[in-house]
Amino acid sequence: MKDRTTERWNTYETFHVELGEKRVADVIITHHAKLRWADRVESVKTGFDDIAEYIWQCLKQGRIESYYRNEEDVYLIDDDLVFVAEFSDSEKELDLAGTPLQKMIVVTFLGRMSETIELRDLKSYYSWLRHSRRMTLIKNSRKRK
Repeated sequence: MKDRTTERWNTYETFHVELGEKRVADVIITHHAKLRWADRVESVKTGFDDIAEYIWQCLKQGRIESYYRNEEDVYLIDDDLVFVAEFSDSEKELDLAGTPLQKMIVVTFLGRMSETIELRDLKSYYSWLRHSRRMTLIKNSRKRK
């Protein structure tokens, strides 16, 4: 999802948005993120372009912030929608100094905090998930013996 480019006197710099220390020039939505969007966020606009356009507009408006201060993989939109994103350097997009800009790869959408109270503390939520899965596996292994 790109916005615009500037050309003047044969100089070329891709439009990018800063998110923390990252300089995002493109947004990529994974298939898993698309499925989670339709399941947990919105059922009307579920195309890759619709989701990428929404994320790009939120980036430009400064509505996206990091969920944790030190970690850079879980993000919040409007203090409500929680999603996981990874970043990779873009081979095509460079700034004027030749430094590569980043692509934001949206891995999954976890949901809205206003609807799922457990998302307010992700660390305890994930430890609960691991514990419940481990207990399910232990219980199932007992049945097989």
